[in-house]
Amino acid sequence: MKKYISKFHYLTQDLPNRTHIEQAQIACEAGANWLQYRCLTKNDDELINEINQIAGICDDWGATLILTNHYHLLDKVDAQGVHIEDFEADFVAIRNHIGEDKTLGASATNVQRLLTTQATLVVDYCGYGPFAHTNTKPNDKPLLGFEGYRQLQWHEINIPVIAVGGIQLADVEALLETGIYGIAVSAAVNLAADPSQTFKQIYRKIY
Repeated sequence: MKKYISKFHYLTQDLPNRTHIEQAQIACEAGANWLQYRCLTKNDDELINEINQIAGICDDWGATLILTNHYHLLDKVDAQGVHIEDFEADFVAIRNHIGEDKTLGASATNVQRLLTTQATLVVDYCGYGPFAHTNTKPNDKPLLGFEGYRQLQWHEINIPVIAVGGIQLADVEALLETGIYGIAVSAAVNLAADPSQTFKQIYRKIY
């Protein structure tokens, strides 16, 4: 089943001065049509409570809500899908668990992993990075830079590929010129002096 995948993925993150709910409200009011809830610090009961509040915001503004990793909660909340960060996850098993209607996203840091993920035939899109240094999701993987996306053999790739990791406003146009399907941002918006204005500036460059 081919699903709608936005070209602009906005991710919430654990912040000391702004809740995920507040982040979601700001993003949706600024025009977000795709919001990925990425909370790594709460137990299931806390997650369910927060996700349901964010789902209400997304419903009000017509935004798709994706959960990071917590696919076991999909039958308890009103979310449209899940993004799995574990490169070694059994995506066929996850698809069987969540059903065909839910969106399933994956992550990859190299071409082989990207193609292996695509070959499962059950993943709807793949986040590919890191583009640049990021503190949001620290890892020791090589930074791709613009060249890492230019080198992709796009004729071999038939799922939407989303550039991720340390992307800033100034990077957006050149990234889109590489042939990438879309872009994911977190800190570029969440840590900006004016998150709403920064979101709108990125949105305008993509759309």
